[in-house]
Amino acid sequence: MFETAIAGSLPKPGWLSETQKLWPQWKLQGEELLQAKRDATLLWIKAQEDAGLDIIGDGEQARQHFVHGFVEQVEGIDFEHKVTMGIRDNRYDAQVPQVVGPLRLKGRVHAMEAQLARAHTRKKLKFTLPGPMTIVDTVADRYYGDKVKMAFAFAELLNQEALALQADGVDIIQFDEPAFNVYFDEVRDWGVRTLERGAQGLACTTAVHICYGYGIKANLDWKETLGGEWRQYEQIFPALAKSKLDQVSLECIHSKVPAELMKLLKGKDVLVGVIDVASDRVETAQEVFETIKKALKYVPKKHLFPCTNCGMAPMQREIAIAKLKALAAGAAIARKRYR
Repeated sequence: MFETAIAGSLPKPGWLSETQKLWPQWKLQGEELLQAKRDATLLWIKAQEDAGLDIIGDGEQARQHFVHGFVEQVEGIDFEHKVTMGIRDNRYDAQVPQVVGPLRLKGRVHAMEAQLARAHTRKKLKFTLPGPMTIVDTVADRYYGDKVKMAFAFAELLNQEALALQADGVDIIQFDEPAFNVYFDEVRDWGVRTLERGAQGLACTTAVHICYGYGIKANLDWKETLGGEWRQYEQIFPALAKSKLDQVSLECIHSKVPAELMKLLKGKDVLVGVIDVASDRVETAQEVFETIKKALKYVPKKHLFPCTNCGMAPMQREIAIAKLKALAAGAAIARKRYR
């Protein structure tokens, strides 16, 4: 009950890459870089276990960015000639690769880190992949000329890798879809369908993560424009409640999301964000418990999984570790209270 997990990313060590950046540059090359990625993955597996988390992730240590870490292993994408493009409905500009031909996987994408993580933890293992809609919002199309067609092409590739991750022993596969919080009509029209295509045939637990973004300035500025209540989830939760996915990961603590919107996810496991990734202040265990308590008004305890609001990639490592400990400690209070 109240099994704890992270949303996805964790800070990269300074010996691996630049720190506190969303698109950090690697500090090594070749075999040295590969070994450093392995070392960082093992470091965070140990740190999560030491903090007391129940579900372990790889912390996305082998990926420069949660989207580009996947698409750089896809044929038909030109990384040599990136272009500037507004993403998340032009919330901010990013340097993105271009789709220039038919999409095909070059081979396995995340075999190294998934197999490494599975070999070094006995706990449940969660692995994250970018969702199809978020991928098409983070690349420039110079080939398909049809966003939906391109999204389904990416969904097929995600499905290939997801099935392989399941074979690696991954227990939970989560698709990250921050774009769902922006393009409401598209979510209902085709977004959920592409997500289900990505998860097709999986027997493991499937999840989707939808939040208000990393704790970077562009996202913080955007949140200031959303008013006194953030009701974006209201537009998409009904469609997700009808979907074939098992879990929905959402933002809660220190947000302006009305907690009652969680009741729209009846029947789903809900990964409730009880750790704020947009603030360096470390939550107390009691604060985490109080957020769990609030969520329990709308989510049955067997379906509630305390989690982080979003990934922690741009955060300082020491602060992230302290927040993981608070996450586990708050969940422990809830278990004692509601056992």
